Amino acid sequence: MSSLSSVEVGSTKQSVASVKWARRREVAREVLQNPLTVIGLVIILLFLLMAIFAPLLTEANQPDPYQSPRDWANIDSPPGVAGHVLGTDSQGGDLLYGVIWGSRLSLQLSLTVVISTLVIGTIIGSLAAMRGGRLDNFLMRVVDVFLSIPELIFALAIAAVLGPSFRNIILALVAVFWVKYARIIRGEIIRVKQAEYVAAARVVGDSTWNIYRKDVLPNAVTPLIVQATLDMGNVVLIGATLSFIGLAQAGLTEWGALVSAGQSGLLAGHWWVSTFAGLAIVLWALAFNLVGDGLRDVLDPKTEGR
Repeated sequence: MSSLSSVEVGSTKQSVASVKWARRREVAREVLQNPLTVIGLVIILLFLLMAIFAPLLTEANQPDPYQSPRDWANIDSPPGVAGHVLGTDSQGGDLLYGVIWGSRLSLQLSLTVVISTLVIGTIIGSLAAMRGGRLDNFLMRVVDVFLSIPELIFALAIAAVLGPSFRNIILALVAVFWVKYARIIRGEIIRVKQAEYVAAARVVGDSTWNIYRKDVLPNAVTPLIVQATLDMGNVVLIGATLSFIGLAQAGLTEWGALVSAGQSGLLAGHWWVSTFAGLAIVLWALAFNLVGDGLRDVLDPKTEGR
């Protein structure tokens, strides 16, 4: 009898696993059927390859590869002059070098901020939703205070207090972005907690931790995935804004800093200094927004058939 039960349990687990794999394949197929999402994925792949192979693409052999090498003999050179494919800035910095290494910095910035805020927001939102009561009220009031301040102004204030550095930009963005994830996961957990399978798990005596780990969290993370994808673009936009106004180190190969370095050159006709870094920012944000919208259309049932 016990062996029969073990067989039944094993077959049940296999059927559940097969259903999950089938659902994942279906999601992947539906995502790839959207041409805009595919375009976004291709752009992201190109940026990812650029970031990974940055040392090979630029043949960098200097102590700090994120500081663009200077060619003082060719200042404000237009694209194609003296071996500089995208030209140089007013300090002789190679713009192609800056765009390539800027992609690695942007990837580092977005991944660090999104993963950190996702973890922090999930912990705080889950704690509020699972415990409820006074703790929930207190944590959500804290979240409301953070949400009442515009993201850019809040990040600007924090980065200005901490001082100009790339690390401080990351800290400022983490302090700004975590509240969205806390709010989202709290609402989703409260919704999932009302499901029948969660009530059944309580009836059979599962602990609160097991219910949260096996039944609640896996069914509440879908909106977080969509939000994280969108924020991969939003983080770079706000980070570039902070760099543009001088909150990054001087000479850093960051796209916002490159755009800032070229703003005076626009008046002198040096259009290329800001153009290529600005185009990289636009493409990065556009790509992740296209992919995020595609995932939301597939994963969020409220947008089904939109």
